[in-house]
Amino acid sequence: MRLRHPSGTPLHLSYCTNVHPAEDLDGIVAQFDAYAVPIRNLLGADVLGLGLWLAAPVAAALAADPALRARFRRELDVRGLEVVTLNGFPYRSFQDPVVKHAVYHPDWTTPRRLAYTLDLARVLADLLPDDAARGSVSTLPLAWREPWDAAMAERAARRLDQLADGLAAVEAAGGRTIRVGFEPEPGCVVESTAQAVAHLGGADTDRLGVCLDLAHLACAWERPADSVAALRAAGLPIVKVQLSAALQSDDPRALDAYAEPRFLHQTRNPGGGAADDLDEALREELPGPWRVHYHVPLHATPAPPLATTAPVLREALKELAGGPYPLCDHFDVETYTWGVLPPELRPRTPEQLAAGIASELDFARAELRDLGVKA
Repeated sequence: MRLRHPSGTPLHLSYCTNVHPAEDLDGIVAQFDAYAVPIRNLLGADVLGLGLWLAAPVAAALAADPALRARFRRELDVRGLEVVTLNGFPYRSFQDPVVKHAVYHPDWTTPRRLAYTLDLARVLADLLPDDAARGSVSTLPLAWREPWDAAMAERAARRLDQLADGLAAVEAAGGRTIRVGFEPEPGCVVESTAQAVAHLGGADTDRLGVCLDLAHLACAWERPADSVAALRAAGLPIVKVQLSAALQSDDPRALDAYAEPRFLHQTRNPGGGAADDLDEALREELPGPWRVHYHVPLHATPAPPLATTAPVLREALKELAGGPYPLCDHFDVETYTWGVLPPELRPRTPEQLAAGIASELDFARAELRDLGVKA
């Protein structure tokens, strides 16, 4: 959706399609009809923004074929859909029965990660609306933290230099600016804002920056004002914001129903206690309170003693969009866990899922309106 900051700057609000499993063009277009168009209608929006996820094979096919990209762009246009941001974190198979650590591969030490990200940039350059200032691609925070050594860090640094050069070539070829945001996440090489500054501070900040995922920020127990100030002081742009909320509980026993086999749910307490997955935290009886990397619907209020980190989201939005000018213009709702929620909370039909995502977008739109942003 198109929104407007009081400064006059356009803001883009979208939802991320990595919640859907299709990894071929026909399946992706079918998802537009099953979910995106109904969501647009429920919101009464003339145009709905998608934070599109394209698995590596379909990204490569689109990047290699200008005619195919043009056809895909028409499929979006005729449905009142637009794309200014792509999610390039999962490489493929993101809704498989078991994902866990596989989502961090290939990592930024490999040529495959570089090739995939540049494919996405080439595709996005042709999907961008004509009046969009720029596009964004989010990606993983270099790698999972283990193994990681000086040789791997050097290879990753070379890949980032090659990425910046490739993005410059995309811009020179088509005149569209595409920026890549590295997404700090618990357990990764870049987990915190401080680590983002340490690892990315020497990068080409015209084209590379940070994707700020607000559930991840909350799980790191960081204060949004401090994190935003540190990124600004380092000159690292916030390329994209993922609007997400994590689970929180003072009573860890209430989280049993959320331990599931598909995704990794890193768990943290404010004293620095950490577990790489929720079932590990439960088994080891990590002291509470806990914040769990489990993206829950933004608008939902779980039954006590469970809560969400929506207050952190509100604090972050105030820092990012509540000032005289916005610090980011791409906001993407990223709740990919609808299919693994406890059974009683899980949507059973496409219509129910579309209604849930529409409610999240309406929640996000209302939060931005409270800051003076206009629809």
